[in-house]
Amino acid sequence: MIDQAAFARALLDPALPPPADVCAWNGSDPATRLAVYRNNVMVSLLGVLADSFPVTRTLVGEAFFQAMGRCFVRASPPHSPVMAEYGAGFADFIARFEPAQGLPYLPDVARLEWLRLTALHAADAPPLSGAGLAARLADTADLAAARLHLHPSFAVLHSSYAMVSVWAAHQGAGELAAIDLDCAETAWVLCRELEVEVIPVEAAAGRFAAALIDGQPLGAAVEAAGGADCAFDLPAALAGLIRCGALIDLSHAGDTP
Repeated sequence: MIDQAAFARALLDPALPPPADVCAWNGSDPATRLAVYRNNVMVSLLGVLADSFPVTRTLVGEAFFQAMGRCFVRASPPHSPVMAEYGAGFADFIARFEPAQGLPYLPDVARLEWLRLTALHAADAPPLSGAGLAARLADTADLAAARLHLHPSFAVLHSSYAMVSVWAAHQGAGELAAIDLDCAETAWVLCRELEVEVIPVEAAAGRFAAALIDGQPLGAAVEAAGGADCAFDLPAALAGLIRCGALIDLSHAGDTP
């Protein structure tokens, strides 16, 4: 029986020979056949990465992206047959990839692209209207303990760099040369009506939404949002969540999940 673990290692490492128990049905050289298979697998996985991270690919150029992608594939082969799930660790890999250190904003651009992809495949849920929220709030005795529930596709990304502007420039919104790359940016990401939106927001609004995602009650989320560096506009943040369809429910303390 073929040692599958050894075969998998040889499949991704061109320096390794085929396992001793591998043979070709027609008597041809197993090493030659494995090299063809190895190349096909690598090309397929690089294609998945290129489709999932198009802006990242453009920023570094095709040759660099291919080389970086090959290193990632060898370090992190797929663990699922669902190729839409492949690439989850690519941004963290880029952050550790020494040749990419000259582009410190690159990992967060990749994180934004991955959040867009995961949002596209997330479950859907009907949004809560402003009137619906008002009715729920009116029925809430302890407002600070109420929990706001956000859309399954909703995510928050904060970066020390202008990752939203860089991504947007590659969608035709703005000029890349005019971007201050060292300007911190925060974004909400969600999928609405099969369209993924990237919404630039203030850092406080990002902290507020992130606390809600973590399951914190409204009072704690407001405290998390305020911070020492700015005042937090709760009505504006709630209006923004309603406007983009991110708010789907409000539960009271003691409600059964």
